[in-house]
Amino acid sequence: MFDLDDTLHDDTATFRRAAERVVQDVAAERDVDAAALFEAYVGQAESFWINLAPEHLGTRLVGLRAGMWLAALRDAGIDDAALAERCAESYNRYRKDHLKLWPGALELLVALRVRGLKLGLVTNGFAETHREKLTLLNLEEAFDEIFIADEVGMIKPDPRLFRLACERLGALPRASAMVGDRYERDIRGAHAVGLYTVWLNARGEEVPPGGPEPDATVASIDRVESVLPLRE
Repeated sequence: MFDLDDTLHDDTATFRRAAERVVQDVAAERDVDAAALFEAYVGQAESFWINLAPEHLGTRLVGLRAGMWLAALRDAGIDDAALAERCAESYNRYRKDHLKLWPGALELLVALRVRGLKLGLVTNGFAETHREKLTLLNLEEAFDEIFIADEVGMIKPDPRLFRLACERLGALPRASAMVGDRYERDIRGAHAVGLYTVWLNARGEEVPPGGPEPDATVASIDRVESVLPLRE
């Protein structure tokens, strides 16, 4: 099983580039500190995803993003809901231009399928945008099962989500692996169910005090196959 954002593609760079373009648009028509607006939006977006909770599921992401942009604009001294909605629309459009898989990601998925493994995608995203993202990244046929938070009604690290994924894939947890970049969401949650865990730790983070050690840690997606306990 794989996480999507920042595991199979560089989501952080993608969202920052899209936000930069939106900020440039706003700066061209309004007297605004572009750097301050950019940092304000990044802070809003990162806070939202870090604190994503079940009550957010079922809410349209386009509306949530407009709310993030409105909060960022207010921080920069502009209180304009209509502008915030335009920012959200532009952001969604610009984001598509920068989507790109990590080098070796698709090759890894193909190699694992050739070995006869079943593959699942387990993401805390919203189907509203992630279904399109999978198409743009040419991943819609790469997985046997896809588990998107608002479609299944659960958010990582909820152990029930990992159990559900194993059930639908027809695999026991002890014979399954989870690959992800977020320790708390991907590694701790999967470990609680008994999955083999692979932490894609490209940011050089440390295991939290008292947290379970991942079964393997890699710095890039192209190293994942080498640490999986695969049997022919």
